[in-house]
Amino acid sequence: MYYDFPIQYDEPVFRPPSEGRSLLIQQTIGCSNNKCTYCNMYRSKTYKERNPSEVVEDIRKAGAYYRRFEMRPSKVFLCDGDALGAPTEDIYKSLLAIREEFGDIRVGVYATAQNMLDKTDEELRFLKEAGLGICYLGMESGCDKVLHMTVKGNTAQDMIDGSLKLMAAGMKLSVIAMLGLGGKKHTQTHVVETAKVLSKISPDYLSFLTTMAVEGTPYHRMVTRGFEMLTTKEILGEMHDILSGIQASREILLRINHVSNMYPIGGSLPQDQATIIQQVKQWYDEAPVGTYPPKPSHM
Repeated sequence: MYYDFPIQYDEPVFRPPSEGRSLLIQQTIGCSNNKCTYCNMYRSKTYKERNPSEVVEDIRKAGAYYRRFEMRPSKVFLCDGDALGAPTEDIYKSLLAIREEFGDIRVGVYATAQNMLDKTDEELRFLKEAGLGICYLGMESGCDKVLHMTVKGNTAQDMIDGSLKLMAAGMKLSVIAMLGLGGKKHTQTHVVETAKVLSKISPDYLSFLTTMAVEGTPYHRMVTRGFEMLTTKEILGEMHDILSGIQASREILLRINHVSNMYPIGGSLPQDQATIIQQVKQWYDEAPVGTYPPKPSHM
């Protein structure tokens, strides 16, 4: 944005790679769970739901700014970590203001399985009709042992139930899974169970992140105490095996383009599945033994 953009953010602010050109509006501050052992995104914040009038005021300011330059955002993303957890009436007020300022524009949010389960079917349909088009779920793993170890806050069945409930309301769903999250100890069950859960959900979009032991997190402390992370070759092995195990019931658009991924790739499952798996197998065969993924400089 330009230097005189009128909104003051409670930083840091995060969004999915696909929302890189979106107008960011903070519906909530921080993350309602904020216990995931691998994540340091919101550890500096205390979770709170913003006053809806303040959120609407930010939207009005953004609208005036864009009109000043005769522009319009391509999309809007409601931050922070799980804005779907805000009260339905608060989100609705934001969606109404967004529609008044920018017309028919797609709005997205991060969500947890708990957010989806806590909303009624009617509430989800209501939000969809008001303009909420896509939710991003950090599923991370389909293995309950890994989810428990990382204090994710929900079970694999919660992920399935919440996801199917959301998609039944007509919203798009983008699911994120984390390669290497279970380390060497849980890699086999992480692969098998994650592929099973992804098959049952068959989300509209799927992406992978590579697990990093970020300093200051409980996960990093686990690693310093002996928890074994996966090498680059083993990460590629997990990617290969998860993709091989997915049996999609509908089209899934695959986008592996996060900064943590050494090998970006994308396509459509199941249409491009065999080709993608073949490419990942080639990367696996060429990867040296014993090397670890480099940590991105800005993480």
